[in-house]
Amino acid sequence: MNAQHLPVFIHDLAVILVTAGVTSIIFRWLKQPVILGYLVAGILTGPNFSFFPTVTDTTNIKLWGDIGVLFVLFALGLEFSFRRLLRIGGTAAVTAIVETSLMFCLGMLAAYAVGWRELDALFWGGMLCISSTSIILKVFEENGLKTRHFAQVVMGVLIVEDLVAILLLVLLSTMALTREVSGGELLWSAGRLVFFLTLWFAIGLFLLPAIIRRIRRLLTEETTLIFSVGLCLLMVLIATTAGFSPALGAFVMGSLLAETAEGPRIEKLLHPLRNFFAAVFFISVGMLFDPTVFTETWHLVIFMAAVLIVGKTVVVTLGSLRSPRG
Repeated sequence: MNAQHLPVFIHDLAVILVTAGVTSIIFRWLKQPVILGYLVAGILTGPNFSFFPTVTDTTNIKLWGDIGVLFVLFALGLEFSFRRLLRIGGTAAVTAIVETSLMFCLGMLAAYAVGWRELDALFWGGMLCISSTSIILKVFEENGLKTRHFAQVVMGVLIVEDLVAILLLVLLSTMALTREVSGGELLWSAGRLVFFLTLWFAIGLFLLPAIIRRIRRLLTEETTLIFSVGLCLLMVLIATTAGFSPALGAFVMGSLLAETAEGPRIEKLLHPLRNFFAAVFFISVGMLFDPTVFTETWHLVIFMAAVLIVGKTVVVTLGSLRSPRG
C-alpha cells in the first residue's frame, strides 16, 4: 500500500508551527516577548540554517506572512477608531513629523559616514524613519499596555509613519529609476492619499454604521467573522488598486468597523485568527536572517543598530516634547 502524498506546504507548516510552539514557550519561561520565539523559529527553520528541518517552499510561508500583516493592521484599526485617532492626532502628527524628518537626515549622515553612495544613503534614511507597526503592537499586547494613553499615542505616530512611508516609496522609487526627484508625482500621490482617507472616513462615519444596524439581527458569530474579513480584503483590493499599500487598506477598514456597534464583537472574533497569521508572519521574517551576512558585516550592523536605537530614542523624545498635549 502506497503512502499518501503529503503536500509540501503542510510539511512546512508543521515544521514551523512545532518549532515556533517550542521556542515561544521557552521565551515565555524566560519572561521574554513571544515574538522573539517566533523570530528564532524562523531562523532555525529557514534556508540559511541546516541543523534543523528546513522549510522547502518559503514562497508559500511568505504569502501567509503577508496575510498575517493584513490581520494585524486590521485588528489595530479595530482598536483605534477614527474618532480616537482624531483626539490624539495633533500629538501623534507632530511627534511623527519631527521623528521621521530627523531620522531621515541622521540615517543619511550615518550612510555617508561609512562611504555609501547618495542613492543608498537616501534609501537607508527612509528605512530608519519608519518603524514596524506589527511588532510594536505585538509587544504592547503581550505586556498589557494597549489601552494605556501613551500606547495610543504611539500607535497614532506609527500610523502617521505609515502614511509618510507611502510618500517615501513614491519618491525613492522614482529617484531609483530616473535619478531625479519628481515633485509633481509626489504631490499627486499625496493628493490621492488625502482623497482616499477623506472618502473612507466619511463612509465610516455615515454609511457603514447604517448598513451594520440594518443587518445586525442576521449576524451570527460565523457570519460576522466572514463578513468583516471580506470587507477587510475588499478594502485591501481598493487600496492596492489606488496605488497604496495593502496594510493601509486593512487598517482603514478596521477603523471603519470600529465606528459600528459590532466593532468590539469583530475584534474578539478576529483575535485567534490574527494571532495565528501574525505568528506565521514573524516566523517568515526570521527566515530572512542570513548568518553569513552578519559575520561578514558585523561591525557595520552594530554601528547602524546603535544609530537606530540611540537616534530613535532621542528624536522621538524631542518630537513628543514639541507636540501639543493629547
